[in-house]
Order: sequence, then C-alpha cells, then structure tokens
Amino acid sequence: MIVVHHLNDSRSQRILWLLEELELPYEIKAYARDAATRLAPPELSAVHPLGKSPVVTEDGTAVHESGAIIDYVLRRHGAGRLAPPVGTPGYEQHQQWLHYAEGSAMLPLMLQMYVARLGEAGAPLQPRIESEIANHLGYIDRALEGRDYLMGPELTAADIQMSFVGEVAGAFGRFEAYPNIAAWVNRFQARPAYRQALDKGGPYSLGPRR
Repeated sequence: MIVVHHLNDSRSQRILWLLEELELPYEIKAYARDAATRLAPPELSAVHPLGKSPVVTEDGTAVHESGAIIDYVLRRHGAGRLAPPVGTPGYEQHQQWLHYAEGSAMLPLMLQMYVARLGEAGAPLQPRIESEIANHLGYIDRALEGRDYLMGPELTAADIQMSFVGEVAGAFGRFEAYPNIAAWVNRFQARPAYRQALDKGGPYSLGPRR
C-alpha cells in the first residue's frame, strides 16, 4: 500500500487529493511543522535525506518531489486515468504542466513570500518579482480561457500538480487580476475528492473557507 508522509499545511495535500481522485487505498503518516519555525520535523529525514514532504513509500521504494510522485502513481496505479495516453500530443503537454509547476511557476511566488519578510531591504527586488509573477500567472490564466481545467473539460493530474500555484496566488490576493485562475481554483476545490483529502489531511490554510 502507498504510504503518504504528509506534512500539515504543505504540498503533500495535493498527493492526498490525487489518491482520492483515483480512489486508491493509502495510509497517511502525519508529521507536524514546528510551531515557531514552520519547518518540518527531523523525523522526516529518516524517510528521505532532504527531510521534506511530500514523500511516498511503497514496497521499500521512496519517491519524493510532487511531480515525480504523481508520475509514479499514474504509471503504477492510474490505469490510464487522469492523464492523456502516452505518445499523444496531449501527453506531452500534460508532462510539461507537471514539471512547470515547481520548475518555473512557484519560484517567483516563493521569492515574494521570502522577500516580503525583508521589508524595505527587499524593495529593490520587488519590480522583478512582480514582473515574473505577472508573466507566469498571465500564462496560466490564458491557458484556462474557455476551459474548466488545464487540459480541457476534464480534470487531469496536471490540475492537481498546478493546484498549489493557484492556491498560493489566491493567498497573495491575485484572483481579481486573473479571473480564470480564480474560477479554476474554486472549481477544483469544490470536488468531492478534494474535500475528502482535506478531511483526511487535516488543517490546510490554502483550502476553501468552510
């Protein structure tokens, strides 16, 4: 059985959502952030040397990084669900979304989070960060024009991987400027499997108000 090493209020929430959408059995091993530092506890280092979440383990294999975990789960357990068939143009586009989420899209949002803590000392960096945020969120918003989900009318794992980007954008107050992203986030957060993952995963500050 898949074991999800789940850190509260983290990217591992989307792995729980993936497994709920696929209706797969899984076990949660929960870890709590340090209340003062918000860092993961040292126990996670025993699962993977980086001490980060998400990590999944199954049959003696540990897989970390959200995109790699999603790819692993789809290949081993997806049975063709939540992704276009291999060898099609849609599959290649889907793979790009899986890598784009953490490879490019999250970087300016994370920089904004950290640089904001510097106050005036971070002011010289803000124009470049804002430019990059606008570049990436604009790209995602245009990709969602006239679509319910990133690949079309049906949810795929691309939406699950990209969900954290959309949710962080909302937390930063960007929904008014990017209405397609706002509608997409509201749409996927209303899905039963998403809500079931919240119930099992515990507090998640980026989730919908309930």
